Amino acid sequence: MPRRPYKPLPLPEQHVADPSALAACVDHLSRHTLVGFDTEFVGEDSYRPDLCLIQVSTAERLFLIDPFESGPLQPFWELLHDPARTVIVHAGREEVRLSRFQSGHPPAALFDMQIAAGLIGLTYPIGYAGLVQTVLGSRLNKGDTLSDWRRRPLSDSQIRYAYDDVRYLIPAYEKVHKRLTQYDRLGWAADEFREFIGRATAADVSEDRWRRVKGSGGLGRRELAVVKAVYEWRDGVAERRNRPARTVMRDDVLVEVARRGARAPDDLHDLRGIPRGEAEAITRAVRAANALPLSQCPPRVMSEQDPPQVAVLGSLLNVVLTDVCERLRLAQSLVCSMQDLKDLVRARQPGGELPGDSPFRTGWRQQVILPHLERVLDGNLMVRVTNSQTPAPLEYIEPIADAEEEEGAV
Repeated sequence: MPRRPYKPLPLPEQHVADPSALAACVDHLSRHTLVGFDTEFVGEDSYRPDLCLIQVSTAERLFLIDPFESGPLQPFWELLHDPARTVIVHAGREEVRLSRFQSGHPPAALFDMQIAAGLIGLTYPIGYAGLVQTVLGSRLNKGDTLSDWRRRPLSDSQIRYAYDDVRYLIPAYEKVHKRLTQYDRLGWAADEFREFIGRATAADVSEDRWRRVKGSGGLGRRELAVVKAVYEWRDGVAERRNRPARTVMRDDVLVEVARRGARAPDDLHDLRGIPRGEAEAITRAVRAANALPLSQCPPRVMSEQDPPQVAVLGSLLNVVLTDVCERLRLAQSLVCSMQDLKDLVRARQPGGELPGDSPFRTGWRQQVILPHLERVLDGNLMVRVTNSQTPAPLEYIEPIADAEEEEGAV
């Protein structure tokens, strides 16, 4: 995309480490409608990530905000809640979540560079260094990715790394936004950003997270009810203590509790990994799950045995989709998964229906991609190879009426 490497302007850099500096930073940001936003956090030792640093950029200045020293951050978060201010992030799931944790709301007008890159045909998901290299032709040093950002003082390399994380956001945004405009995909991007925020915030309260417990796949409905109940107990304890859930009780211990159906604390006395003093609370959750009618217990998730044509046609659609995305300049992995394509094939079988969460039910995927795939599935569009040397080697042909239809027409 870039004809020559981008040379960033020598913008003033400011380390915000007291309330007066934060007030000046907020005043500066309030006068700009484009703001680059990134964070550094440590998440492995707590229920929710510990916010350690906020990086912000405008077209005129770069800031590092130290949340340990700058005082209450509410004025800063309120700036992000203004829908008139575009907040530019890259792969900003944690930025969305941290904004919500800290202030109750995600940014109002988010622009995620990783998603936008996929909508103009770049790799998805693309890393920040790869994006900067592809869009601006500049190279980044990402050597401090695993730094302990809680420690102070920050090293010179950490500070340089942190500034660079937002230094290129606005210049890259301008390039990508221009291409989205040329392709008439700003509306697509807005839809994607809205769904992205919804997923990032809903993931924190998802009712189905308990199904990810390792080892629970072969359990019956009653045992699954116990897994769900004990999982919810564990999650509540982890949140109150601000500890990772796995440090409260491991998944394998949780599954063993479900297998035993432990109804009293004594049923757990020989089981290693039960947190001290919590046996009564655990068995209370078990008893509540066992008291449910079987009809209210979670259903088992059975692996479906698809007829052979589902795999064959799913693979065919995958080939067609690859070709279509090449022509439309879209990242295929942003459009849908292989499972989504198989769901589409199943939906064309007798009695079939698209799942409620299928990406083909709404938006640009339904309007632009789905009709092409359906025509192939229904036999109304034939596929052949025309030039195996080109990135888009397929050709699509309307079917010719068979001989009998042609004779009838004569």
